[in-house]
Amino acid sequence: MRFHKSSLNILLFTLSAFVLAGCGESANNNAGADGRKFSSDAISDLRPGGPKPPAAKPKTTDQIGEFNPDDGKQVVDSKVQISNPITGALEAYQPLKEQVAGLGIDHALNLFNATEGRFPKDHDEFMSRIIKENHIRLPVLGTGKSYEYDVANHKLVIVMDQPANP
Repeated sequence: MRFHKSSLNILLFTLSAFVLAGCGESANNNAGADGRKFSSDAISDLRPGGPKPPAAKPKTTDQIGEFNPDDGKQVVDSKVQISNPITGALEAYQPLKEQVAGLGIDHALNLFNATEGRFPKDHDEFMSRIIKENHIRLPVLGTGKSYEYDVANHKLVIVMDQPANP
């Protein structure tokens, strides 16, 4: 029986593919000697470095004070201002984090207004009906900043803890 050169090439290619693929068996099937499957977490526990540590959770708070414009505290402007194109992403992180925190509060306030026909009448009702009932946790702000609820305008504001210097 005589093979053509192209038939021989196809046969060699097919055999090579089966050998490299392991004839359909997975080379890394995560099975033990008794045939039981292991999860990738269980396998990582056996590696020299040991198990992976759990991912760190971001620090959050539900501490929101009552905003009083007469206190003289400066309201923080959370607009993104990028001064350097190389560190722009780092400069945008904190203002964007503050903006996203306010979105959840705004949504909860709008839902409250839609169901009750009004906004919370005071800070206590805001805390109990908006924050506690919705299990809202806000990201911890940097030093010198805090969250406060502006009852008159129905908004969450971020203020500097030190009064503004005149």
